[in-house]
Amino acid sequence: MTETKNTTQQTQNATQDTTTVLVTGATGRTGRRVAEAAGAAGLTVRAASRSGAVRFDWADPGTWDAALRGADGAYLAYPSDIGAPDAAPAVGALARRAVELGVRRLVLLSARGEDQALPAEEALRASGADWTVLRCAWFHQNFSEGPLLDQVRGPELAFAAPDGLREPFLDARDIAEVAVRVLREPTGRYAGEVLDLTGPELLTWGEALTAVAAAAGTPKRYVAVPVRDYGGALLEFGVPQEEVGFLMELFGTLLDGRNASLTGDVERVLGRAPRPFTSFAAEAAAAGTWK
Repeated sequence: MTETKNTTQQTQNATQDTTTVLVTGATGRTGRRVAEAAGAAGLTVRAASRSGAVRFDWADPGTWDAALRGADGAYLAYPSDIGAPDAAPAVGALARRAVELGVRRLVLLSARGEDQALPAEEALRASGADWTVLRCAWFHQNFSEGPLLDQVRGPELAFAAPDGLREPFLDARDIAEVAVRVLREPTGRYAGEVLDLTGPELLTWGEALTAVAAAAGTPKRYVAVPVRDYGGALLEFGVPQEEVGFLMELFGTLLDGRNASLTGDVERVLGRAPRPFTSFAAEAAAAGTWK
């Protein structure tokens, strides 16, 4: 009886309109694009970050209520990694507090093929929210933003992905548009779903870098570094020593080919194919990203 009552309540909640959306990590790679897409869709956006006008800090629950109160939905992007040991407790606590404050719809950015992310996903499910999980692998924007950018601008990119590893690289703009569509869906169609988002093709890191080189008009070479030797590079990127061990373990499993498959979830939600990597590369090159 209780399960039926909860399901009925979630269905009733999901049919209500979403007009105000909290976007956590709004200065980050996906959060910034979610905020832009939500604004373009006519939603009222609370673009939250640790130092923005809407202050939100995952590590400081004292910042949560003001950011959540009055919102109808929220996009949750956990900093560092969703599989980090502190992610599940934080996601669970925030999701429960969101429900208490009447924030009905929660969309969580998760990681495709990452077993360490499953506890955070389960914490979201247990909150009582109308939840949707977006599982994604590597982004197109890993080549245009973040710690790898300096290398990509140069003649050589060294990374821990094996030469033959194929990945379903996905444009962060597609993630953002899916998130907004889920948050706005008036029937709650995607509530309680795990959406497995991929790009339209499988590429090796070397093939992706070759597409960047062609678009930028400069030769580039990919060098596969054994995972066991990649810790030093992470430290040079500024990754704290305590996180390096976690990431080394993560790369050791995540870069084993488990994500070498495609799905149709982007097209199912958006009604169009995901953006191809070559289109991203052409746009980024035209904007001078790799100069």
